[in-house]
Amino acid sequence: MFEDLLGKMGDMKKSVAAQKERLETVRVRGEAADNKIVILLDGNRKLCDITIDPSLLEDHEELEDYLSIAFNRAIEKANTLNESEMGDLAKNFLPGLG
Repeated sequence: MFEDLLGKMGDMKKSVAAQKERLETVRVRGEAADNKIVILLDGNRKLCDITIDPSLLEDHEELEDYLSIAFNRAIEKANTLNESEMGDLAKNFLPGLG
């Protein structure tokens, strides 16, 4: 029984690593100011890209506000994606959780 548990833990560790690797390929997007600011994160919440429309470069404070909004929207989406994917993975190994 203990060997089965160790085997399952080893399988779960491999699955988590594979899931994290897959999440590196998934992109979530947060926008602000009518898509004049776009932030892309991967499914592991790492910043991939920031796009800023040149019309926003004149007002520094407004730009900072919009960057915060776009980043927060992207991180919310990445958190939801990551938690869902990892939760599904945990349910496969620990059926009593779901």
